[in-house]
Amino acid sequence: MSETVGYDQVVRMLRGAAEKVTTQHAHLSKLDAAIGDGDHGTAMRKAMSLLAKAVAENRTRDLGALLSEVGWAILGAGGGSTGPLFGTFFMGMSEAANEKVSLDVPELATVFTHALASVRKQTQAEPGDKTLLDALIPAVEAFRSAADAGKGPALALADAATAAEQGAEATTDMQARFGRAKNLGERSKGTADPGATSVGLMFRGFADGLAAGGQ
Repeated sequence: MSETVGYDQVVRMLRGAAEKVTTQHAHLSKLDAAIGDGDHGTAMRKAMSLLAKAVAENRTRDLGALLSEVGWAILGAGGGSTGPLFGTFFMGMSEAANEKVSLDVPELATVFTHALASVRKQTQAEPGDKTLLDALIPAVEAFRSAADAGKGPALALADAATAAEQGAEATTDMQARFGRAKNLGERSKGTADPGATSVGLMFRGFADGLAAGGQ
């Protein structure tokens, strides 16, 4: 029988993501300053603060409700595309986790897959365009592969985090085709995409947060 993640485990995942991203907000802004307007780290720090607040104030142990509160909170964070895309990710998770009190690994893979699909509806970007999709797609695919292989949630999240980090690093050599960075043309190469880097941090935070509880 597959290991499952329940409310307490998902809360640890969310708090882990908030901590991981927040501690790296200066690095994210440095990346963004090189190819964008320099505020991505600030926007992500605000989004993660709102995430943590939503988690703290949630009064239900329903996973869909928890993730919906997180999604709505981040949607209101602003920060250009940061709030809408990351908020949409969590809203997509909430839709797939509706009325669930626990998720086994295949179910969590479905939740992540639905969240990715929700994000892709909000952008015309494709893999290779130097966006958060270059980290998010590999992360979700790696988690699905881990689920298919029968891995537990902690190992599956670790695989997803590694894939996201590798995807983010790969954007260093890509030319941006969206956002302010696209105006730089070839000069956008040489710096990792801040949004993709945030996805890597978020999934590593998911993994670390879950692992910290001994799952």
